[in-house]
Parts: sequence; structure tokens; C-alpha cells
Amino acid sequence: MTTTTTQSVTLVAATVGTGLMAGLYFAFDISVMPGLGRGDDHTYVTAMRNINDAIDNGLFGLLFLGAFLATGIAATQAQRGGHRDTARWGWLAFALYGLSLAVTAIVNIPLNNQLARAGADATAARTRFAGRWSTGNIVRTLACTAALAALGRALTLHGRPDTP
Repeated sequence: MTTTTTQSVTLVAATVGTGLMAGLYFAFDISVMPGLGRGDDHTYVTAMRNINDAIDNGLFGLLFLGAFLATGIAATQAQRGGHRDTARWGWLAFALYGLSLAVTAIVNIPLNNQLARAGADATAARTRFAGRWSTGNIVRTLACTAALAALGRALTLHGRPDTP
């Protein structure tokens, strides 16, 4: 496989992975959370616990971290290959995806863990969880969507000569 082909494959993998993550976050914003919001507190808490248990799997972990790593590798490959414009967009995407990871680690995962440990008072658990988790998810959606746009721009520049 040529260097250019390897770079292309890595950039496409980063783009697809980031797109899948942005879509997952967006689906929560526009359907999952509003749908759960229409139910009672016990149903809401039980469903979110089940969703959190189900998403904690190897395939999700591979996508979640793999998209980030592929983005960093694609940016590094572009930079080393002398494609400054592609690299700049790749590094921007890497930073934006990194923001989504940071929000996940600082906001969403701790809230998921609190919800898992919450007692029988579903109303209190939902009150502590829902608003902050949804706000964090909106930030993740925006960051991943912006990273996807940056990767899209990197793809359009990939293989073209840099502009002076």
C-alpha cells in the first residue's frame, strides 16, 4: 500500500468514525432524551441505566477512541507528508474530537456512574442527572459535528498541492 493510499484510508476512517459518533450524540439530542423525557421518573432512570450498560461494550469503545486516534494519525500523516493545509484541518478535528472526549470524561461518565449508584428515589436521581447530562451531550454533538466538518475539509484538500 502506498503512503498516499494509507493516508487516504486513515483520513476516511477518521471521518467515518467521527461521523458515526456525531450521529450517535445527535440521536440522543433529538430522539432518545426527548423520548425518555416524556416518561415517568422510574422509567427514565431505568432506561438510562440500561442504555449506559448496553453502550459499555468493545465495539463502542473501539469507535469512541478509534475515531480520535485515527484523526490524530491522519493529521500526523498529512503533516509528515508535507500537506500543511490538510494537516491543519486534521489537527482542528483532533482538538474538537478531544473536546468531546473531555466532556464525556468530565460530565457524562461521572453522571452515568452517579445514576448507576443512585438509590430508589428516581425523581431525585433524574433531577440530578437529566439537565446536566443533556447539556454535556449537546456540547459533544457540536464538537463532533464540527470535527466532522473539519475532516470533510481535510478530505477535500487531501492530495491537492498546498496553497502558498
